[in-house]
Amino acid sequence: MRLPRLAMAVALGLLASITTGTGPVQADSTAAESNGGVRVMPLGDSITDGFNVPGGYRIGLWQRAAGRYTVDFVGSGANGPAHLGDHDHEGHSGWRIDQLDANIVAWIRSANPRTVLLHIGTNDINQNYGVPNAPARLSALIDKIRAHAPLAEVFVAQITPESNATREQRVQAYNAAIPGIVAQKGPRTHLVDMHTGMTTADLADGVHPNAAGYDKMAARWLAALESVPGSLSTVLAPPVGATTALSNPQSARCMDVSGASTEPGSQVLIWDCHSRANQQWVRTAAGELRVFGDRCLDVNGNGTANGTKIQIWTCNGTPAQRFTFAANGSVVAAGSGKCVDVTSSGTANGTLVQLYQCNNTGAQRWSAR
Repeated sequence: MRLPRLAMAVALGLLASITTGTGPVQADSTAAESNGGVRVMPLGDSITDGFNVPGGYRIGLWQRAAGRYTVDFVGSGANGPAHLGDHDHEGHSGWRIDQLDANIVAWIRSANPRTVLLHIGTNDINQNYGVPNAPARLSALIDKIRAHAPLAEVFVAQITPESNATREQRVQAYNAAIPGIVAQKGPRTHLVDMHTGMTTADLADGVHPNAAGYDKMAARWLAALESVPGSLSTVLAPPVGATTALSNPQSARCMDVSGASTEPGSQVLIWDCHSRANQQWVRTAAGELRVFGDRCLDVNGNGTANGTKIQIWTCNGTPAQRFTFAANGSVVAAGSGKCVDVTSSGTANGTLVQLYQCNNTGAQRWSAR
């Protein structure tokens, strides 16, 4: 798995200005492509990156989805031909499971994926790196994804075959363990068979798929996604009863109870997203956002003035604790019709959350994750 990561591509609307023909895209790493669609993270090694066919399976997946779904590939890397409409991905050539595990929290925090496509383990096999423990490492990686993206639909692949007989034997043993792992990870984790029906004729070098092999992968990814309709639709509001973090995409930080305090009146602010209790919100049928079980997101004194403190308080069923989710990502307080807002559009840890006139800015966007 030898291809180095390429720089991140510029925004989709600028794509024509930086590419010609159908050659590979290489662009400045300061901007990622985004079309506002469902955020899908292709995650893995050089088979995700697309060794020997830049873009790999992502080309066929994008083309099959075009005109039917609005998909936004996300990740810190980018490559592929110009006719691949979105080049972002999280494929890392040569990387093993443990290396993804060491970085996955930061990637999730930055990209906030709705859906994850995970194909990993080939380098564990090829490097003969603790192969008997590879399934356990995969299980731990999935757990970390689940903890930091509890609403994400996660698709876990049984990896593609290899032509070397010894390595292929390891691949088959590893793949045999994956269904049992996936079955333990809850209803939002799904198995995808990338091995059955793939032959050595689908490999360019005995390891990496050729163009036909990558296209087979694309078809299987799309079939798996379509079997879980929610994986191709954006979550506009947390499902009732689900535990979720609420991320402010502008800052890539989460709604947080200061100091993990359970005291009524404790300030709500933004902080780096994590999986601890002071960022775990549960939306109720009554419109509450509960935290710590019996504390609710609360507008201080049911105030209506701009700048009114957003805090937690003992749940009491009053309008100060009822909120609705607008289609643009705003969280609207029932008592005032105003929005939950990050003060002065701040992005730093500790920036206070307040009530403010709804204005459709990034300071008032929240995303369930």
